[in-house]
Amino acid sequence: MMKTCLKAAGILAAVFVPPSLLADDSQNVLSIGGSVTEIIYALGEGDRLIARDTTSVFPQSANALPDVGYMRALSPEGVLSVGPGLIISEDGAGPPETIEVLQAADVPFILIPDKYSREGIVEKIRAVGAALDAEPLAEQMAADVGTRLEDAENTASARAGDRPKRVLFILSTQGGRIMASGQNTAADGIIEMAGGVNVITEFEGYKPLSDEAVSAAAPDVILMMDRTDDHGTNNAALFAMPAIATTPAAQSQSVVRMNGLYLLGFGPRTADAVLDLSAALYEN
Repeated sequence: MMKTCLKAAGILAAVFVPPSLLADDSQNVLSIGGSVTEIIYALGEGDRLIARDTTSVFPQSANALPDVGYMRALSPEGVLSVGPGLIISEDGAGPPETIEVLQAADVPFILIPDKYSREGIVEKIRAVGAALDAEPLAEQMAADVGTRLEDAENTASARAGDRPKRVLFILSTQGGRIMASGQNTAADGIIEMAGGVNVITEFEGYKPLSDEAVSAAAPDVILMMDRTDDHGTNNAALFAMPAIATTPAAQSQSVVRMNGLYLLGFGPRTADAVLDLSAALYEN
């Protein structure tokens, strides 16, 4: 086995490819990551998929595929049990020890960069297209998606004007603790693209916030995924939380809930998500 790299439009993605498989276009593809799966279907390559991870729920036809587990909690046995000839994964899949095993296996393994911006989405499309040997279609799709994203961001900026809404993204309120988004996250990226301002600037990633930190952040709007599991909270319970109750968002009862993959996936549908989020922030 040899290790090499995939270079697509200036993007380097880690690839671990046995020489005997380099010229094989008939591999059975396992997709890990909701946006990667969406891109594969959008490129017309969905018939090559033999399995997907739990986050890959769009389009609807993806749900009929075998599920190898949540992308951040994969097991090597579960992934390899479906007999993939090619694995295409969003960067960030894990745990690290599983990825190390998969990278050492006799299966091509491609990591797709995941950046939370217009440019990142365009790069992602090109990288997936290169992995599937579908560069011409991917280039056309990347150009179209890039144009739609630019138009959506311009519309969102015009809606925001010189008074952008201050937004707090809450990942969960489980156990009465608010888990919120800081900088350099998908939530942070989509808020900015939609013309808002993420009120949490003190840290990166998703971390719990104290009641004092939430009150001091003074968000105009609470943004959440429309979850129905034990991480979800209805509006009455949300605005009754002591940390939230004193905020401008609570006073105006301003909360926006959107599908998680649609909102945070950073894939082909993100231009629509930007428009929908900006409309929810500024047209109500």
